[in-house]
Amino acid sequence: MSPAGFRHGAVAAQIVFLLQSFVKPRNLGVVGTAEAGFVLARGPDTVRAPDVWFVAHNRVPAEQSSEGFGQVAPDLAVEVMSPSDRPDDVQGKILGCLAAGTRAVWVAFPRTRTVTVYRAAQSIRLLSPEETLSGEEVLPGFSCRVAELFE
Repeated sequence: MSPAGFRHGAVAAQIVFLLQSFVKPRNLGVVGTAEAGFVLARGPDTVRAPDVWFVAHNRVPAEQSSEGFGQVAPDLAVEVMSPSDRPDDVQGKILGCLAAGTRAVWVAFPRTRTVTVYRAAQSIRLLSPEETLSGEEVLPGFSCRVAELFE
């Protein structure tokens, strides 16, 4: 897969910054990027690499080494839409993450500066730039204006 564009990278970096600024001082877990994959299913193996992810410390397996794919689904997966993304591929990623145990998926749309929050396949919420994105029970206390993701 070819690298994503400039805007995609800038938005993903901003999301990492906002999450890391919240997670690290509270020692809540690990925030990472698409360079790390997660095994979401076995037989056949399904590995996904969200653009941005968070795994709570209490969910990182003790045997998880610094090498290899994550052996748990991330608590939070974030996808940043690019013009080349196919909606059915992104939907497959969302459903795969939720089925594997990801508690929330955020899909950021740079063109419209909106975020869609998935808590389950039946729980979907579209947030405009003026609305507040909340970490809810995945990251209690985290919140930011949706517009901040795109600054």
